[in-house]
Parts: sequence; structure tokens; C-alpha cells
Amino acid sequence: MISSMPIKHLGFPDSPFQVIFSFEDVIENLERDALDSDAYVADAAKGILEEISSFPELKTGITDFGVFETLKEPINKLLAPYFPKALTLNEIKAVSIPYMDIIINPTQRFTNILEAAGPELDFNIRDLDDHQFYVLSSCLVLNEFYGAKINFSKPLLYDIPDAEGISRHYRILYNADFLDILKTEKSLPLTPEDVDLLLDNYEDLELWKSKIPPESYILKGFAIVTLYDATIDNAVSMLKEKLLSVNTPMFQQSVASIFRTIYRIPDLQVGFTLFIPEEKRFKVAAFGQAMKSYILGQQHTPDSMPLCTYSYQTLVKDRNYFAISNLEQFYAANPNSHLAKTFSAAEIGSFILAPVVKNGKLMGILEIVSPRKKELNSVNAHRLEVVMPFLTESIERLVAEYQNQVSAIIQSNYTTIHPSVNWKFRTEAQHYLEAKNTKTPYVLKEVSFDHVHPLYGQMDIKGSSDSRNESVRKDLQNQLHALLGVFDDLSNLKNLEQERLQVNSFLKELGLTIQANTEQYITNYLDGSIHAWLRQQKSTTILTAYLLDLDEQRGRFFTYRRKYEKTISLINDELAHVIDVSQEDAQAIFPHYYERFKSDGIDFNLYVGQEISPNQQYTSEKLSALKCWQLEVLCLMEMAHQRLKPQLPYQLDVTTLILIYHSTIAIRFRMDEKRFDIDGTYNARFEIVKKRIDKAHIKNTNERITEAGKMTIVYSSEVEEMEYLGYLATLQQRNLLDTEIEHFDVEDLQGISGLKAIRVRYVKLPDLTNA
Repeated sequence: MISSMPIKHLGFPDSPFQVIFSFEDVIENLERDALDSDAYVADAAKGILEEISSFPELKTGITDFGVFETLKEPINKLLAPYFPKALTLNEIKAVSIPYMDIIINPTQRFTNILEAAGPELDFNIRDLDDHQFYVLSSCLVLNEFYGAKINFSKPLLYDIPDAEGISRHYRILYNADFLDILKTEKSLPLTPEDVDLLLDNYEDLELWKSKIPPESYILKGFAIVTLYDATIDNAVSMLKEKLLSVNTPMFQQSVASIFRTIYRIPDLQVGFTLFIPEEKRFKVAAFGQAMKSYILGQQHTPDSMPLCTYSYQTLVKDRNYFAISNLEQFYAANPNSHLAKTFSAAEIGSFILAPVVKNGKLMGILEIVSPRKKELNSVNAHRLEVVMPFLTESIERLVAEYQNQVSAIIQSNYTTIHPSVNWKFRTEAQHYLEAKNTKTPYVLKEVSFDHVHPLYGQMDIKGSSDSRNESVRKDLQNQLHALLGVFDDLSNLKNLEQERLQVNSFLKELGLTIQANTEQYITNYLDGSIHAWLRQQKSTTILTAYLLDLDEQRGRFFTYRRKYEKTISLINDELAHVIDVSQEDAQAIFPHYYERFKSDGIDFNLYVGQEISPNQQYTSEKLSALKCWQLEVLCLMEMAHQRLKPQLPYQLDVTTLILIYHSTIAIRFRMDEKRFDIDGTYNARFEIVKKRIDKAHIKNTNERITEAGKMTIVYSSEVEEMEYLGYLATLQQRNLLDTEIEHFDVEDLQGISGLKAIRVRYVKLPDLTNA
């Protein structure tokens, strides 16, 4: 039969061929069969030849495609041996010309597919444009006449939607045994150099047309095109491609369309939930475009288990598919199932959950869901077997990339391997890997930097120890007074006179100056001698209230300590934020190693030198700019504290200290402590000086060298003094520092003498001064 659908001429504007449809080879085969000695064969051939005798154009050739409608009966009989009726509902086959949208004499199955697609079908080979068509057609010429032996067997596919609009994908196979290529007067002779030039210039279409002009050859005969349904194979290929671009928009929708093709369910949805084996819990995948998790649903809390006992056993323990064909029935049989409740709320009728497992490790759960019952079940769950290996491989890659990102965040925020020195660690790691790959013995070398200038600054929270001691004293007093009330409440159970005397003794002691170990021994006494006994007693209102107030996070007996901790935390976080943000500007001056520590305030070190960044030019001007930055950022930190202070539970002040060190030092990464430290005994003096000046006094006085609201700079030579007075003058001009500067000597410290200091007041913010 001949398709009754409209047939375009070629579908492409240009072709190297003039197309002549001819069945000459088939007719000549029949003519030979008519002379066969087997009467049955001969009679059958003669009968067909007689029926087509009125249509000589079937042999001489057809160039007007409009006549095929009148020739469909003789063509059908002529090609009957190649299109057996018994297979017409099984095979997808027709007569065509390679790469052209010509379909003649299709089988019934082919016709059914085209009719289901509807009249709006754009029947074109996927991704075959005008350029590719011309070049591929020209390659037929090169192979036929010039022995080029070009292998251009890229998979060719038709994308044809079914009646429900779900795209099916069909692989195209051509049988060109009945095709001949003939030269015309337009054909140009090609030299071997011409052929090589064409093969090296696929993109130059005009070159191809100049060597093999349009319609310069005749393509005579016909081809038999056979399609096979490659939907699953194509879906797997498309899924592999999509999994490589998980960060692209509409990723989930693209993946869902692929699984709809596999299952032939137009509104099927796909989800994925990540499994964290260390925590034995599920979470939404954070890599790429986050996919919806149907297991977790909308109301999931992180600590709850979204699976029921049976599904957990099947998926997590046994690593098998978990499929329910009728959710309504499953929910009725398992009313306490959190999974059934979640899926029912999402109006899911049937579903498949597939564990994604690699090397025995569960990485996550693939979720295939349908709004209707019976569409998904334990039988068609096994269709996933063709995609699971690729999905597993991709999930493993994404998890690894995610872990690398986590490691990068940890390195950036929680370790001391600063980006400025990361290159040297990377270089050493590369040396190690190169040696390992060549099986050469190699020991990782210590990473160190010589001749670096240390810049040290500190902003300490003044009176933090006294404030904490006072917080401890108030909390313990409140607790001990409450405990006496508990003793009164429980006096009928036990003689508590001895315990009462001890508690009163503690209260008397807390009325005096609190000692460093006071909190510890009072707490140890209460926990060891009192609280264990109290928890064994029958509950009363007073006892219950007391025990609840022992909670460090919410209890009344930790009220003042929580205020203290919050104060320290707020100050540290604000000061750290200011300097960390400002570091971007400092690194732009010259890359340097920077480390910051939180305690009762902020300590920070900058180590600057050519070895830190050997590919950039290091100059004294850049070092001076960093020294000025150090003073400026401390001014900014002081201003930030002034703004924050009115909001603090305890309105504590901060003091500022800077140490100018006279020479360069060396730093080395300590493998055992995973941090940089001063290298060598001589260089260790820098650390000693830092520690000892922290609580130092002005010489011959009891006054600390640091004072709230002022910046103190410690130095040892007049040259350093003059240099830093210049930096201070710059900041004074910007109205960050007061004009009055104090000069004084620092008291002699153990092993350290001759230090001097200058001290200058910060300018207060006007709005806070007037408040």
C-alpha cells in the first residue's frame, strides 16, 4: 500500500541528486524468476509481471511523486515478497529514499503509528539539517566513485508522538541494495586532493556544493526503510545526557519526560531523596537543581523517619524495589504508615521507589509516582534496570562533587589552610601523587615560608573574666537559695540538716570574691551528692521546678551565664565579621596568610612576604599599605562595637593592642596540629612577646598599657615609632582617631625590656555619644 499522507518533494532545499524512483531491479528479478524451471515460482512471477505490465514507469522511473497515489496497487503487489502480509502488524517498514521524508508502501503498523501521531506531525529525522543532509548525501557519491570508505553511520531517529502525546523514538535502518548512483553531465571529476579537501572541511557547505554541485548525480531505484522502537535505549541515552547537566534549569521536568516515555504515562512524576548513611536519615539532595522529594513531602522534619517499617526494610536493608500499585488499599491496610500518609496527601495512586546503591552503599531513593492506581507496580518496576546503572554512576559523581564542595567550605571556614597558601599545599600534593603513580618513594614535605613580616593585632573584651565570675556567682546563689526551698519541701523524707549547712556555707563563700575553682567544686558537690537523690524522689511542684531549672539552655539557674555567653558571642561575631569582610581589600593589596582566633575577643595575624605569593611583585609600599589597613580595620571594629554595645546583655568594652615586630620570621605548617606556627627558636620570640604584653603595665605604674576606647601600639625602635605615627596621622585626617597621642614605656617583662608604646583614643560615633 502507498501512504495517503501528503508527501513533500525532498524536505530539503538542495541535494546532490536528481531522484528517480525505479523498481527496475525488482522487475528484472521477476523476469528471471519467470524463466525458472520451478513452475510455481515461474507462474507467480509471470502473474505479477502481467499485473504491472500496464505501468512501464515502474521500471523506467518516476520523477513525479504525485503519481504514486495511482500506483499504490501495482507497487503493493510488486513488493509483496519484501512486505509479507503476515508481518504487516509487526514490522515498521516502508519504501523510501535515504535521508528524505518520503514514505511509500508502509506496513500497517507504520501506518497506525503515523495516524496516531496526527496530521500535525513534523516527520523529519532528528537533528538532520540542510547542511548535514547535503554532506551525507555527497558522502554516498564519494564512497561510490572515489573509494572514500567514509563511515557516517551515526544513529538516525524519528521522534513520533503516540495518541497520548508521549514521544516514541524510532531508529532508522536503510537497505540500499536497490539504489544506484549515476553521473550526469553536471558531475565534476574529483582528484584525490579534492576528496581530502572535502574530508577536512565538513563545515564549509559551499565547498561541498562547488565540488559536488546540486543535482549533479542521479539517485535511481528505491530503499527499504525499517524502523525499530528504540524508545527505551534513547531514553537511557537522553537520561545520561541530562544527568551530565544536573545544574541546568528545568532539569527535573526533563528527567520526568524521559521516564514518561519509558512508562508511557503522560503525567508521571519523578523525585529523588538523598540518604545520609552516617546519620541514617534522608534529605533533599542539595547538589544541582534540587529535585522534589515525594518521600519527605511538604511537612517533613529533619529528625523524623519518612519510611514505614516495611519500606525501610525493603529499600534500606534489602536494597530492593518497593512498589505499591494501589496506594489507597495500602494506606487502609497500614493506617500508621507515614509514607502512605505523605503519598496520599500528594494524591499519588501508585508508585515505585528504587534504591540507588553503589558498592553496597545506599546513596538515595529514586521515586516514580503516578496519580492513578495500577499504572506502576512491582512488575514494571524492573523497567528501571536499564537506567539504574547510569543513574547510580551519576549520583555517585554528584555526591562526590557535593562532598568536594563541603570540603572546600570546611577548608575555607574551619581550617587554617588559607587560600593564599593553598597553592603550596597543592603543589606538594601533586608531587606526592606523581610519585605514587610512578611507584617512587616520596615523603610529604613540611610546608613553610621564610622571611615573612608578622603583623599582629588584638581586640580584647575588657573585664570578661570578672563578668563571667559575677554571672557564675549570681546563678549559683539563685540555685542554692532554690535548693534550700527544696530541702524544706522534702524535710519529711530525710534529715537534711547536714546538706543545709553545706549549702549555707557555699552561699557565704559566694558572698565573697569568687575563686577560679568555686563553680567546679560547688557543681561537683551538687551533682554528686544532691541531684541524684532528688531525681529518685516523688515529684512535687517545687522539686519539678528546681529540676527543670537545671537545664543549661533554658533553666533559670544559668540565666546570667547565658547572658554572658551571648554577650561574648555577639561581640566576637561582630568583630570577626568586620575583619573578615575587610580581608578582601587587604588581599588585593598583596596576598598574605591570614589567621584569626576567637576567645574573649579577637586575635589576628597577618604574615606577608614574597614567598607567600611568588608570582607577584612584593614591595615595601605594599607592606606599608597592609600596616595602614591593619590600623584602619581596628578602627572599623571599634566603631562596630560602639554600635553593638547598647544591644548587649552586658555592655562590656573592648581594648586594642598592636605589636610591631622588628624583623621577618619563618612560619611552618605543623602536621600534628594542622595549623601554621612560628618556625625555630629565634622566631619564637615573636610569640613570647605577644603573650607577655597582653597584661603589661605602663612602666612604674599599675595602669595597663591597654585602655577601653583607645588603640595601643607596642614597638621597640624610633624608626618604627615614626613609621606608625605617619599611619596614625592618615587616620586622624579621616577623623577615625583623636589628635592627642600618649607616649610611654612598657614595664620590663620576663626576658623582655626596652619596649615602648603609643596610645591614641578612637573617635566616638556622634549618635552614640549623644545617646
